[in-house]
Parts: sequence; structure tokens; C-alpha cells
Amino acid sequence: MKDIRLDSPLAGQLILLSEVSDPAFAGGAMGRGAAVREPEGKLYAPFDGEVSVLFPTLHAIGLHSDDGIDLLVHVGFDTVKLNGEHFTGHVAQGDKVRKGQLLLEFDPAAIKAAGYDTTTPVVVTNAADYGRITVALAGQEVSSDNAAAAEESGSAAEDKVALVAEAQAALSDLPLEKQVAQLIERFVGGMDNVRSAEHCATRLRLILNDKSKVDEKAIENIDGVKGQFYAAAQYQIILGTGFVDKVYDEFVAGTNLAGASNNKAEAYAQMTLVQKISRTLGDVFVPIIPVLVATGLFMGLRGAAQSLGVEFSPNLLTMSQILTDTAFAFLPALVCWSTMKRFGGTPVIGIVLGLMLVAPQLPNAYAIAGGTAQPIDMDILGFTVPVVGYQGSVLPALILGIFAAKLQAWLKTFVPDVIDLIVTPFLTLFISMLLGLLVVGPIMHTIELGIFGAVQAFLTLPFGIGGFVVGGLQQVIVVFGVHHVFNALEVQLLASTGVDPFNAIITGAIIAQGGAAVAVAAKTKNRKKRALYISSAVPAFLGITEPAIFGINLRFMKPFIYGLVGGAFAGGTASFLGLAGTGMGITVLPGTLLYLNQLPAYILVNAIGFIIAFALTYTLFKPEED
Repeated sequence: MKDIRLDSPLAGQLILLSEVSDPAFAGGAMGRGAAVREPEGKLYAPFDGEVSVLFPTLHAIGLHSDDGIDLLVHVGFDTVKLNGEHFTGHVAQGDKVRKGQLLLEFDPAAIKAAGYDTTTPVVVTNAADYGRITVALAGQEVSSDNAAAAEESGSAAEDKVALVAEAQAALSDLPLEKQVAQLIERFVGGMDNVRSAEHCATRLRLILNDKSKVDEKAIENIDGVKGQFYAAAQYQIILGTGFVDKVYDEFVAGTNLAGASNNKAEAYAQMTLVQKISRTLGDVFVPIIPVLVATGLFMGLRGAAQSLGVEFSPNLLTMSQILTDTAFAFLPALVCWSTMKRFGGTPVIGIVLGLMLVAPQLPNAYAIAGGTAQPIDMDILGFTVPVVGYQGSVLPALILGIFAAKLQAWLKTFVPDVIDLIVTPFLTLFISMLLGLLVVGPIMHTIELGIFGAVQAFLTLPFGIGGFVVGGLQQVIVVFGVHHVFNALEVQLLASTGVDPFNAIITGAIIAQGGAAVAVAAKTKNRKKRALYISSAVPAFLGITEPAIFGINLRFMKPFIYGLVGGAFAGGTASFLGLAGTGMGITVLPGTLLYLNQLPAYILVNAIGFIIAFALTYTLFKPEED
């Protein structure tokens, strides 16, 4: 087969495709190629050819070269939900393009701020026609070999091959999209088992009534299906660009699914209460995490400099405090903004409402805690209500943001359009401010202090017991998809104490799963499988454990358990040493920047997690289990 070499269509950091967080791209189901981390925001044609597919949301583009290469460039993950926001197109579907021509522009910072990963896969979708595929960028090169991909793709259950081949042969007089649609309908348990259907650039996304009716191995063996998996309460079938549109149209034709599906709402409806809470908290806090990460890095750098004896002048110290303190001083504004956006309110109203909670006319919360200020006592219906500022608080802003979004939506149901622009924002702010300062704020702040006190007490149990428990269970919580529930806790820890001990605990749990995965790879004799396992383990050292967990450790279970043991001992050590990061959101190797003033302890915690998980797995995991 012919080997091909392509220039990357985006500038950034070239990485292996297996390192991305999306299982469909990481597993090679979409094709072979590479990915660009931290792309610069401009996408150029890598060859002469034609725009074969350009999605209305502009998040993905398909190109067909003059010599037959089909290339898919997918900007970020789940960015289809942005509906084209932050994207600008310079070509249309069907346009002829020349190498180096600007095709798309996008705003990476805005996309990240909206909570989306901008890592961009660049894949050859007709990779089976080629041998080695190499993607080059600024002296970097990433290559993938067809033989390795073919061996992995040939691992489908043999007992399903004949069944699916026979079923598809019976439909051979139909177009391929009709064949695939009918077979998917059959193997997902019929249309009665499909609650809703939609598609993105590459996948048919289904919400099912009963997952047990799905024959996953049969679906994998349908000619035209490139892979399948469950994610976010959706059953996702990978079909590829262009083809997915045709299959979707055939799949929903003649049903009440066409044009009526809302998979996000359906997926949310199928979640448990804990999953719903976790997803909601994730939607609220993930967009503000980048700011807190940056703030934490500033704090870490200042602390490291001071520990080395560097003296700051008063003016320089003031400037550094602006960098480190602003986000937490106005934290309610960030939380209220993100909450209003999540619940469908006007984000700018959320910003103003959050700023009201920390208005300079109110007694500063930190001053009250230090005894240099007193609350304003207001007499309301015979009750004395202490009115204070809520600097560094999370729950009051969160609950108030939800209330304000619901209030605004309710007001819009009867306020006439001609005065809506004036009346609705005024009433929303006025009612929410009074409720926030006099009712929601005092109640939620009291609850917040109680929860925070209990968490602090647990994490500081003697001999590191609290860290041992959290470190041992945190990755189990990741598997169930409810780990975002801890975002609010970490934000509150940082706002109240300036450090995050929870981050120090979970970094040991994360690297332990990576250590277990590396041990599995070390004991695997098959060279191609070993290479695949290593590529799945690498992201764990950057703080992303899903490839290692779902691709290796959970498949064999014992490595996952040994990883939990390593995480428990690492977490216990972190608590025992009083280790705490100056920020949140990054762990393991990138997280080093949060521990510059405690670097030896941080290295020790990570080493304990890795060594214990690796040693247990390497010693007790049997190669024949692979």
C-alpha cells in the first residue's frame, strides 16, 4: 500500500491520536492520523482538492484531495453544541481549494471558556487504502501504520460475523445507507427501543429505553459501521462524515423521531439524581476552572519565589495580589454568570447579580472573619438578618443564579415584548438581590460553612485516613461519571483557605491508574497491543485517566483495583504531609506547577501512587489474562 505524508492543517502541538480524550478518535474508529493540541485558531488546506463536507456548525470539515485522500478535521470535542459560535468559515461545501488556503477560523480561548476541549483530530477516513500515514508540523511528525490498525480492528467477535454478513446480504439490493439503518434498527432492539435520535459530524447518537436489548458486537460488524460505545447516557454509533447524515435520514424516516429529538435533555432525563447533580455542577464550574488554574499558577510561582528568598517590593507584591486575589474576591460573579448561562438566563444579569453579592457597600466577608468589620443587622418582620458580603462563597451565588434564571424565564411569559427589555432585567435583579441578601445568602452561607467544616475535618483526620479513603475511591467515582460534584468543593477550598488539599489527594489516584496500565503493557507480549496500551496509559500522566481505565484497567479489573490501592496510599500520604495545591484543574505532571513550594512532597506522593500500583499489577496480574 502507498505511504502518504501530510502537513498539519493547523498550528499547535502535534500529538498521537491515541492521546485524545474521545474514545472514537483515540481508538482509530474514525481513521488514522494525528491530533493538534492547543491549536492556534486558523485551519488551512493541507493539499489541493475539494471541500467534501462542511457542517453548518463549522466545527468539522471534510476534504478530498486531487489524488484521492479523504481527510476529516474535527475542531475540539462536542463543539457541535456551540452551533457555530466562535467559528468563521471562509469556504463552502463543494469549493475547490488550494494548498495553504485559509478554510476556517475559530477562537480557541472562547471555546475553552465555554467548557470545551479544543484538541483537534486530523484523520484520514479512507485510511484502509494506505499504508503508513504521517502528519507533519513544524519539525514534528506522527505516523500510524495500517498493519497495526488492521490487527486491532480484526478483533470483533467471530460468532457475530456470519450473522451480520447474512443479514446484510439479504439487503444487498438496497443502498448501503438503507442497509445500515435497517440493521442498526434490528440490532438495537427495534424502533420501540429508541427514545430519541440525532447525529453529529460523525456519529449516530441514540437514547435507548433498554440497553440490554442492544447487540453491540453485531452492530460493530455491520459494513459501514466504524465503531460504537456508550457515553453521556447516549449510545453512539460511528459512521463517518457524510455517511452519518444519510443513515440518520433513513433511520428516522417514517418515524416520529425526525426533527423532534433532544438528546441532551433525553440523556439528562436518564441520569440518576447524583449524575444529574454532578452534570449540573460540571456545567457550571468547568467554564470558570481555567481562570482558577491560572490564578493557582500565579500563587505557586510567587510562593516558590518567596521560598527561595526573593523579596517583593510593595508595589510588585500588590501587582501579584491583583493576579492571585481578583478571581476569588469576585467569585460569586463568576459562579452567578455561569449558572445563569447554564439555566438559560441572560449571563450579563448573572454577572451583575454576582457583583451585588460582593458590592463594596457591604461588610467584607474576610474582614468580618478577621474581626475588623461587623454585619449590617436588618430588622425584617421581627427577625434580625445579618447582611454581609459573600466574597469567596459558592453556594449563595449558585442558588441565586438558578433562582434568577427561573424568575427571568417566568417574567418573560407575561411581560409584554415592548417593555421586556426594561422591565424583565429590572425585576429580575431587584427581586433576586433582595432574596439573595436577606434570605438565600444567609441560609446558603450557613449550610456552606457546615459542609466546608465537615469536609475539612474529614480531610484532616489523623494519620491521613481521610486522604486514604478519598484517594482509594476517587477513580471509582470517575467511572460512574459523577466526579464533577467535587468541582464546587475544590472552588470553595481555594476561596476559603487559598489552597486545595483535594487536588493533592486525587493526583496520586490518577497516576496510580497510569502505573497499573503501564504494568499491563510491560507484561503484554504482543508488541502491537503493548504499543496500544502504552498510548492509552500516557494521558494518565497528564491528568486524564479515561483511556487507561476504560481501555485497559477495567477490562481486566485487577489492574483497576491495584490502581485504587496505589491511589489510597498516595492520598493518605498527601493528607499526612499536609500537601495542598495552590490551584485546581491540573494534576500529575502539569500539576507540578501548583506545588513549586512543596515539590519534594508532591514528587513523593506521585511516586508512591505509581510504584504501588505498578508493583501490584506487575506481580499479581497474569499475562494469560491479556
